[in-house]
Amino acid sequence: MRYLDFVNLSYEPKETDVVCVFYVEPDGVSISEAAGGVAAESSIGTWTELTTIKPYVKELAAHVFSIDGNTVKIAYPIELFELGNMPNILSSISGNVFGLKTIKHLRLNDVYFPSELIRSFKGPKYGVEGVRNLLGVYDRPLVGTIIKPKLGLKTADHAQVAYEAWVGGCDIVKDDENLSSQKFNPFEDRVIKTLESRDKAQEETGERKVYMVNITAETEEMLRRADFVLNHGGEYVMVDILTCGFSALQSLREQDFNLVVHAHRAGHAAFTKNPRHGISMRVIAKISRIIGVDQLHVGTVVGKMFETREEVAENCKAIREEMKGLKPVLPVASGGLYPGLVPALIDFFGLDFVIQAGGGIHGHREGTVAGAKAMRQAVDATLRNIPLSKYAEAHRELKIALDMWGTGHQE
Repeated sequence: MRYLDFVNLSYEPKETDVVCVFYVEPDGVSISEAAGGVAAESSIGTWTELTTIKPYVKELAAHVFSIDGNTVKIAYPIELFELGNMPNILSSISGNVFGLKTIKHLRLNDVYFPSELIRSFKGPKYGVEGVRNLLGVYDRPLVGTIIKPKLGLKTADHAQVAYEAWVGGCDIVKDDENLSSQKFNPFEDRVIKTLESRDKAQEETGERKVYMVNITAETEEMLRRADFVLNHGGEYVMVDILTCGFSALQSLREQDFNLVVHAHRAGHAAFTKNPRHGISMRVIAKISRIIGVDQLHVGTVVGKMFETREEVAENCKAIREEMKGLKPVLPVASGGLYPGLVPALIDFFGLDFVIQAGGGIHGHREGTVAGAKAMRQAVDATLRNIPLSKYAEAHRELKIALDMWGTGHQE
């Protein structure tokens, strides 16, 4: 079987097939041969005919069943994959094919998984409903912050910043993606002291508060850290899902800890930023949901990140839409956010998402407490259909925030 033998435009995908949507840019060959190369190399073929292919092996061939310009759809028989093994699946559909000489550019834009494959993974334990039940907040977006500066604060100062954010009105405080267990802020000490701050803030405000501690590490150490968080009264963990790897993420989810899993996507742009090459964030979102995260960064539309409105909408769709019984995942907007952007964020995301601001809270010139208050005030104003500038007349913290950073895109 040569590359062109894997092109069958009359093939009708089966319900059990894995279907991938690629952007394919050939290099020195036709689009059909380039597409056939992707199908061959990710299933049973290679660059030449083989004497070792038996008749029964041919039944496992992937099929290029649609070519529309540079958009190519390929169906893979489910028998090609080991169920419950995401590294195996990704090694096939997004592995060596990116290095083919016949391909100038290749991007995996979407993937559709059959029910049998999805059911072989745990999926989200909590999802949107579980997170809302944990916090007891049902009628507004959740407000969160990232400790800033992201690195350098000693443990006591880290815990104090968290306390101030919670007292000011944040529901959530999160470590940044590169805070682990450095000497200036060791993991165990940080967990204990920050959870003490959480308890103090809960008592003073009467609101539930949560701390997302970054447990990203070598897999066994990551599991140990998750257990440490659970044993010290924590309810959340954060994982850098791409740098720790989907295998480690799956190992964490298989433990079935009573912990909400917050997925940070550090490093995603290495795959997702080039529209002609790599893997879309939509694919990463689907994979993460199937494995079992409860929250996921999806972009902001109005912040400092590069993604377009359409891309962020697709990311949200991937974690919210019906998918073989999986719970919907809570989208997280993070990256260059401040109170003036809240109306635009709510207009785009609705109510079921997390507004997560770092500099837009800690950069408030009156400090973290005031920054958190300003963010909650912006949420309250938006939900009451009051322009931020009008609401700010009676809310000092919001007024200062608007003076500092403006009103973004909403007024």
